[in-house]
Amino acid sequence: MTFLEECIQDSLPIWERCLDTDFLRGVADGTLSEECFKGYIVDDSLYLREYAKVFAWGMLHAQDMAEIRNYYSLLSFVNESEDATRLYYLKRYGITDRDIQPLPLRPENRAYVDTMLKAAQEGEGAAECMMACLPCMLSYGWIFGELIRRSPQVEHTPYWPFVRDYAGNRYEAICSSWSSFTDQACQDLSPQRQAKCREIFHACSLHELHFWEMSARPRTDL
Repeated sequence: MTFLEECIQDSLPIWERCLDTDFLRGVADGTLSEECFKGYIVDDSLYLREYAKVFAWGMLHAQDMAEIRNYYSLLSFVNESEDATRLYYLKRYGITDRDIQPLPLRPENRAYVDTMLKAAQEGEGAAECMMACLPCMLSYGWIFGELIRRSPQVEHTPYWPFVRDYAGNRYEAICSSWSSFTDQACQDLSPQRQAKCREIFHACSLHELHFWEMSARPRTDL
C-alpha cells in the first residue's frame, strides 16, 4: 500500500460521513431543494477560485517541469471540465460569475481554503501541496461512485449532470494520474514529513465534510 493509499484509508470513514449528509442524501433521491444546490454552486465557484491558488503556489515553487505540468493539468481540469457543469447550473439559476465574485466565502469554506493555502505555503514541496489538493478530487470520485452504486435513481434527478461528471472514466483516469504523481512526491519522506502530510490529508477530508454540511443550508445573499 502506498503512502497516499494509507492516507485515503484513514479518511474513508470521513468520506462515508459525507455520503450521509443531508445534502448528498438529497442529491441521491432528488429531494434536495434547488436553493441549497444553488448555494452549493456559488460556494463551489468561490472555492475553486481559491483552490487554483494552491496550484499556482505549487508551480511557483516547483523543482522541475514535470511538477509544473502536474499543477497545470490540475488547473486546466478545474478551468475546463469543472467549469462546464458549474456554468450549466449557473445559467439555469440566472447567475453569472460576475455576480458571484464579490460574495463572501462562508466560514466553513474560508476555513477550508485557508488550510490548503497554509499547507502549500508552509510545506517543503509537492508532497504537502498535493496532500492539500487531493482530498477534494479523490473524495468526489469515491463519493459519487458510491452514490450511483447505492442510489441508481439519481440518474432521474435534476442533479444527474453534476453527479455524472465525477463518476466517469475520464475523471477516474485523471485522478489516477495525479495520484501517481503524488506517490512519487511522497517517496522517501522523513517520518516528520509523513506525519505532517497525513495531518494535512485528514484535515482537508474533514473540511470536505464540513463543506457538505454547510451546503445543506441555503445562502441568504442570493
